[in-house]
Amino acid sequence: MTSSLLTPRGRSRAGTTAGVAAGSTAPTRILDWQHPQVTALLRQVATAADAGTVAAPDRRTADLRRAHRVIAAAVRPVYSVQDERPVSEVLRRGRGSCSQRLAVLEAVARASGVATRVRGLLVDGAFWYPRFPRLRRLVPDQVLLAWPEFRLGVGAPTVHATAPWLTVSELFGSLDELSDGRGGGFTNAGAETLFEALSRTAIDWDGVTLCPADGASCDLSAHVLADLGHFDSRDELFARHGQTLCRTARVLAEPVLGRRRAAGA
Repeated sequence: MTSSLLTPRGRSRAGTTAGVAAGSTAPTRILDWQHPQVTALLRQVATAADAGTVAAPDRRTADLRRAHRVIAAAVRPVYSVQDERPVSEVLRRGRGSCSQRLAVLEAVARASGVATRVRGLLVDGAFWYPRFPRLRRLVPDQVLLAWPEFRLGVGAPTVHATAPWLTVSELFGSLDELSDGRGGGFTNAGAETLFEALSRTAIDWDGVTLCPADGASCDLSAHVLADLGHFDSRDELFARHGQTLCRTARVLAEPVLGRRRAAGA
């Protein structure tokens, strides 16, 4: 039922292709955290004063959690298909897709001295069927997802460089903690988006979480078609593998989907 006609041509998306990704705090074209729009957001989440200083991992995690809440309230969820849109433009518009809102969170992290990288995942387009029940034939067969990770190390640069990475799935607790049944899982069928859901339930792309017996949808690994590995930035991921839709499809779809509020059937 999904469509392969809308995806970029000439892109190899099979298996893990990326090497070791060290991540970075540097601004990029997408993560343009030095822009006034982003610095204004930083003031809202009270992290600007911490930029360039060494903070404990728990303090950095608390800052990112607060940033997530501010972004969820400030950036309206829509079905934008322009994954390479700069964070500053997303903030100016006040609306964005899950991918774009995650990019805003990454920009806040980098501006606060927290290195980020992304994991490239190819997700089955059927995962989005509940949101487009009448347009299933137009849903792309593969959705390219840039899933962020944060390096919360402290101390000297050599120590920081080898610090463990915290995936955005575990920003609000371990996967086992988040899958204890209170969150209710994620079905992609309601008004809630992946961006909001990760603060209350497990979003597990690897199938390592013990889901509750009631069948809550915390294990999403069955929807992953391929793991493309880690990249220093989402800019690098999209440069190598393209965006979910080809350029023509993005140009035609963005005026409509970029304003349509994200909601399920």
